[in-house]
Amino acid sequence: MQAVILAAGQSSRFWPLNSKNKSLIRIMGRSLIWHTVQSLKRAGIKEIIIIQSQNQEIGEEIKRFKLQGIEINYAVQKKPLGMGNALWQVRDLLKGKFLVLDVGRIDVDEIIKGIKPKSKTVLFGQETNNPQLFGMAKLKGDRILEIIEKPKKGKEPSNIRVVGVYLLEMKFFEAYKKVKKHQYDFEDALSLYMRKNDIKIIISAKTKQNIPSLKYPWHLFDIEKYLFEKYLKSKIEKSAKISKGAIIKGKVYIGKNVRIFENAIIKGPCYIGDNSIIGNNSIIREYSNLENNVLVGALAEVARCVFQKDAHIHSGYFGDSILGRGCRIGAGMITANARIDREEIKTLVKGKKINTGMRSLGAIIGDGAEIGINCSLMPGVLIGSNCQIGPNSLVSKNLKNNAFFSQNLTE
Repeated sequence: MQAVILAAGQSSRFWPLNSKNKSLIRIMGRSLIWHTVQSLKRAGIKEIIIIQSQNQEIGEEIKRFKLQGIEINYAVQKKPLGMGNALWQVRDLLKGKFLVLDVGRIDVDEIIKGIKPKSKTVLFGQETNNPQLFGMAKLKGDRILEIIEKPKKGKEPSNIRVVGVYLLEMKFFEAYKKVKKHQYDFEDALSLYMRKNDIKIIISAKTKQNIPSLKYPWHLFDIEKYLFEKYLKSKIEKSAKISKGAIIKGKVYIGKNVRIFENAIIKGPCYIGDNSIIGNNSIIREYSNLENNVLVGALAEVARCVFQKDAHIHSGYFGDSILGRGCRIGAGMITANARIDREEIKTLVKGKKINTGMRSLGAIIGDGAEIGINCSLMPGVLIGSNCQIGPNSLVSKNLKNNAFFSQNLTE
């Protein structure tokens, strides 16, 4: 069986972390595309086609890693015209049955466990308590009749959402030829194909954590937890320098040349990448992922955060937040991560208010943002890449890429 990884889209719903392809986000020192390829390898699939955009940055990323026993071919989708168009580009490379999956589907090996050798077209589903966020399956036994996108409360056809993995056969392209071509023609072709064929759905066994497709940036937290729980191992590299007064508890990985200063506390599970610094009296709490060259200054608390390479912070509180590459955060920063009424946090995505399904969510900050001292960010605020925020500012609304915002600066 072949697998096709879809990685050419603009990932507009993943803003503000989409300055590069979302598959290049790193968890535990590896990009998400690496984790996805490894998952396919664990499933026994060794022939992979990756559809990427014209900049071909994913191909360049994969060249950095040694992937033995896997054949990877690449195709380019010149314009982001949707899944159907992407698959059409590679039809001549396909030989028979093939898997189609999103670039962030790092658990594909677990999802497809129920495939039988004679399976033809199969969709995959998982239980969810938030059907309003997903495409939901209308079922008749193990047959899927229709996919209802984001049904209103009380109108759910089932509690089974369709995950972004499909087992298709070449006959699918016959249906694709018949539908009108547009951004979502894959879904139209799939609906047409379902009406004319007996399509089965395999519902993944209920696990401790069913992770979502990587649609919105806060989905990174679920992916991080999944990877930590399955693959994180305790290790302290020999070149790391840890003060005698520091405390390390639980499952913690500490990379090469890391420096941890007096009275710092690390409570695992945590990942701290190479050349990072944890300052005096700072605390790094559970499910925090700090990539290479991250600086956490003195008197900071970091809880359940994902920091990308070369992010620098100083004193303050960072809870349930994501920092992109190269962020610079001044001292006294506070990321509020809960509403005062403790209800689910909503945020704006492409001009629409989205319920994140989370009651704890801080700020999500794009690459290269610079934030002055003593700033506060409200729950669920999204800050674009290369933004600048002046000191003593309270940010309660999203900021677009390259924006400048200040409440208190005077000339």
